[in-house]
Amino acid sequence: MSRLRRTALVMVATLLVTGLALAAPLAMRGRAWLSVVWEHPWLGLLALGVPFVVYMTTVGADARTPRLHVPTVAALATGPRGRRAAFRDLPGIVRGAALLLGIVALMRPQNVLRGENAEESGIDIVLVLDLSGSMRALMDQGEANNVPDTTTDRPVPKRQTRLETAKDVILDFVSRRKTDRIGVVVFGRSAYILSPPTLDKTLLAGLVSKMELDLIDGNGTAIGDAVGTAVARLRRSTARSKAIILLTDGDSNAGSVAPEYAAHLAQSQGVKVYTVQIGDGDEVDVQDGVDLFGQPHFVRTHFPVNPALLRKIAKDTGGESYVATDKKSLAVSMHTILDTLEKTRFEAAAATMEDLFPLVLLPAVLLVVLEALLRIWLVRRFP
Repeated sequence: MSRLRRTALVMVATLLVTGLALAAPLAMRGRAWLSVVWEHPWLGLLALGVPFVVYMTTVGADARTPRLHVPTVAALATGPRGRRAAFRDLPGIVRGAALLLGIVALMRPQNVLRGENAEESGIDIVLVLDLSGSMRALMDQGEANNVPDTTTDRPVPKRQTRLETAKDVILDFVSRRKTDRIGVVVFGRSAYILSPPTLDKTLLAGLVSKMELDLIDGNGTAIGDAVGTAVARLRRSTARSKAIILLTDGDSNAGSVAPEYAAHLAQSQGVKVYTVQIGDGDEVDVQDGVDLFGQPHFVRTHFPVNPALLRKIAKDTGGESYVATDKKSLAVSMHTILDTLEKTRFEAAAATMEDLFPLVLLPAVLLVVLEALLRIWLVRRFP
């Protein structure tokens, strides 16, 4: 038999043995394999090396066997062939099948179990956050974060920008509201959807953490566009309680939708708008570079606010209006809003994953044992 033909037969036999070994797992969980999900599908590339391993343990092994030169092999060729010659490739074939099954197990096939939908209690909320330039103003953090003043020995509040403060409060808020579907809209001159309402709090936390003032055009405050965008995201919600929490430190001076009309849209959809005014409208410190010693330099700046507008939006939609002058009051405002909302019940599909790789790993181990037994008892080689 030529080497090429023998190699082809060995490869076909390897696939046949692999198929036979997979027969039991497929028979046991046939439907599960129809909807299988692979956790590490890229490991399937390892199968490309299996033909080389099979070749080197079968046809290639004979090529490396020490040979004795004789004048003629005619008598040997016509003589009877023993079982060793007939089964010489079997251990290599079994090894190849074991490797293929092992690779399938490493790819970790999983079956998605739908299970029963679990009812959860929660609220559909869209957080609307101002990313205009005024959010770079500094904000007191409250007494909890005081640090000593080295010049007067008096404690002064540690300060962050208004955006940094809002992000901290939102991240804490998101982590506490396990069963609320929360979305995020950001706005400056225009409004953008950062995330639709979702239960994926890890995704939300990652998106909020990456929010920066230069993420969008901050030369303006489009409150009407922002509220209108949030209402659009809640329009198809079936939740009993739908709310928009608007966090802003400025007056509406941009956008194509009037804030009053956006409030009317919210009221028509049964969406309550809760407004939180960040800052009290007085002059605030804004960092303006650093001095010669590398210390931050601040300038006093006035950013106009419109508390009357925020109160009107909240009143027209059945919400409430709050003013937060520091981090503590901002956090209190957020949690006060949530405690006033009626809970609604919705289905949260709790899909679980069932590992199928043990069904493949067991035949692979049995094939490894079989190969060892074949090499010991059936096709043992002598030096």
